[in-house]
This record gives sequence, C-alpha cells and structure tokens, in this order.
Amino acid sequence: MAQAPVSMSIRAEFEERFADSRAMFERSRQVIPSGITHDGRYLKPFPVYVQRAAGAHKWTVDGHKLIDFSMGHGSLILGHNDPEVLAAVQAALPMGTHFGAGHEGEIAWAEQIIRMMPGADRVKFTLSGTEATLLAIRVARAYTGKSVILKFEGHFHGWNDYLLKGERPPFEGAPMPGIPRETLDTVSVVPADLAYVEERLSQGDIAGVIIEPSGGSWAMVPLPEGFLAGLRALATKYDAPLIFDEVITGFRWAPGGAQERLGITPDLTTLAKIVAGGMPGGAVTGSAALMRHLEFSDEPGWNTTRKVRHQGTYNSNPVAAAAGVTCLRRCADPAVQAQCDEMATRLRVGLNGILADRDAPGIAWGDSSVFHLALGVASTDVHLGDVQYPSGMSAEALKASAQGPLTATLQQGMLIEGVDLFASGGLLSLAHTDEDLDRTLAAFDRVVVRMGEDGLFESV
Repeated sequence: MAQAPVSMSIRAEFEERFADSRAMFERSRQVIPSGITHDGRYLKPFPVYVQRAAGAHKWTVDGHKLIDFSMGHGSLILGHNDPEVLAAVQAALPMGTHFGAGHEGEIAWAEQIIRMMPGADRVKFTLSGTEATLLAIRVARAYTGKSVILKFEGHFHGWNDYLLKGERPPFEGAPMPGIPRETLDTVSVVPADLAYVEERLSQGDIAGVIIEPSGGSWAMVPLPEGFLAGLRALATKYDAPLIFDEVITGFRWAPGGAQERLGITPDLTTLAKIVAGGMPGGAVTGSAALMRHLEFSDEPGWNTTRKVRHQGTYNSNPVAAAAGVTCLRRCADPAVQAQCDEMATRLRVGLNGILADRDAPGIAWGDSSVFHLALGVASTDVHLGDVQYPSGMSAEALKASAQGPLTATLQQGMLIEGVDLFASGGLLSLAHTDEDLDRTLAAFDRVVVRMGEDGLFESV
C-alpha cells in the first residue's frame, strides 16, 4: 500500500486547537520516555491530555469536550464515573486501600466471576491483563510439564516477554528488543488454520494454546467460521489447555464473555479491564484441575515442585474489589451488552454508509460492541452471520491497514471535531447516547470529505 501524504491543513488546525496539550506533552517528554505511559497513546505530533471525564465524555486541558471511544482502553463499559461504581469506591476508601490480608470483598468478587463465567471454578487475582496472561501460561506449563505456548498471528495478550511475539506484522522474525531469543523460542506463532494447528500440536511439546476468542486485537482480525469449535476439539485431543484471553471480551461480549456468547468453554480464562470496574485489576479463572496448581498442598513435594508461585502486592486490593464486584453485578444483566452491541452495529453501518456515499476507500468492521476503521484501503466486505468484515485481506494486511498511514490524520481530524477514537477504532459503553452517535457520524463525514479534498485517497 502506497504511503499517503499527511494533511497539513488538518495537522495545522490540530496543533492550534490543542496547544495546551502540546505544552503538556513537551513537559512530559522531559521526564517520561516519548511523553507517554502506554505505547497505544502515541500520536504524532503529540497526544491530547485529559483533565476530567464523565459518562461517555472527557475534557482536555485545552477545554475541548470529546466523545470518548477509548473508554479506559475498554474497561469502562458502564462509562466514566458510573454512580454505583463511584459510590462503592468512595465507601471502600476510608476503610483502607491495602490490608496486606484477605478480606470479604475479594471473596465476593471471585464469587461473582464464578457465577458469570462458564469456565470458572476458581479465581486468582492479578493487577493487569498482562499479568493474567503470564500467570495463565505458567499454570498451563505446570499442568502439562511442557514448555511451548501456541498463539495466533495478530493476537494481543499483553506485553510480557512471551506473548508479544507475533502480535504485529511481520508476524515471523519481527525484532523484539529486550526479550531473549531463548524466551521467544518457547512460543510458536501460527495462522488460524486448523490443519496447521493440528500439525503443530501433534509434535507433542505444546503446553497450552492461547487465543483471543473475538479474533486478533479485539475482532480486528476475524477468525474463520467454526474455527474456535475446531480448536476446542483439537486442544482436548492433544491434552493442551485452551486459554481464552477475555481481557476485552470478558463481560462485554455477554455477561459470561465470549465463551458464553459462542458456547465454547476454555480450560483457563484471563480477565482484566471490565472485571475491575475501571480500577487496576485482572484475574485468571479456570477448571479446578488446572487452578489446583496455584494452591498449597500437604502432598509431599507439591509446594516445591508442582505449585505455581504467584505474588502481587496490590492483587485484589479492597478498592478494586469494591469497584469490580459492583460493576460485574451490573454486567450480569444481558441488557447491558445488548444496548452496547446495538449502538456499535449502528455506528459501523453508519461509518460504512458515509464511506460509500463519499466514494472514499475504506471500511468499518467489528463485533459485539467494538468497531475498527481502515481508510485508504480498497476492500469489499463479507458478512459472517450479522458481522461485517473486510474480505480478501490476510491477518497481516488487516493489522497493517488499521494502523496505516492515514490513521494519525483520521485521529487528528476526529479530535478537531470532538471525537476521541481508540487509535483507528473504539468501544461502546452504556453511557453513550444516540446523540453521541449522531455527532460521531457527522464528524466522520466532515473528516472524510476534508481528507478527500486534501488528496489523501488519490493513491489508493
């Protein structure tokens, strides 16, 4: 795909309108690498800085109100400062932020997860999704006594040393600064092809299989129809624990996550984001047989040779537990997910309609309550059930297109119009309204027209 030019008019207006954010960015760069604390917030020439948030909106230091589609990187399905979650946090704070001991809140939190997730017999809390996926693969390795983890091209499982491999194109051979080659050799990256998966599993060294059940990068890279059911059967056949990374899909695809929605139960599940109600927190859940490896036992030698070690200073701290259990009790009502799904469908349809009306190359796609956008891409669409996806594009091409040369200009243009995308997509929440969607579609229409007038689609 040809490199598109940058719209100087959009960039110039962006720099003018967000001058206070630029000043804060310059200050940040003096003390924080590249001025950001999460690589996903990188944006040229600078990211915006936010002062406060409420519902489906946030306000920048420049005084601009934005419709938010990042929503705490997907954690805020109820919206910013949901009154019930906020009240639970406010009630927990005076009681203490860290007991250094067990407490009733963590028990209630685990009980709620077990009630909701089909594959959950036991729960162990972590502080993030990255920690959850790291713990899950450690449990799988302890259970099987094997070392190699199987993962899929384009799937994201956090930034731990093992699972960054194969997340971004090129999937094979991409440099991984700071990660030893010996570590990377314990992870095998394969395409979503059942014949390929079985050939790899038959080699007998796979300790576990981890996958985003939504498809790679929260439905950016769709899975072939029937793939998950086939993968479940193969994992069982070769006694390789199947791990669903439900850090984003958990409680968003359904009250019981993608495993409930799709009717496929994994052996282990990793959770974060919604599970903690917007506070820092994650979890690993799974069958009693696998989760046993996190337990102490009087069985001779177990605690030194079989038990998986797991600490974490802030695991299940009482404030996160209060937010988490309150949020999950709300998310147990399937009307929450249904409302968010309906809005996302309307948004995806509207975005594609604008692209067609303006004869602009690109497509919007996604599943459940998420959407992705790729501009400058000539692609027809295909329907898998009621979900629209780009067709004729490999996983590598899909990820490259959604992170392509027009993405920064699209983000800048939408910020000018009062809309904050999560890179080239976004996630819906219960707090979004029909008015928010109308404003977003009108903003997108204006940005697409402007990009066309600047000649950004001419090379496609």
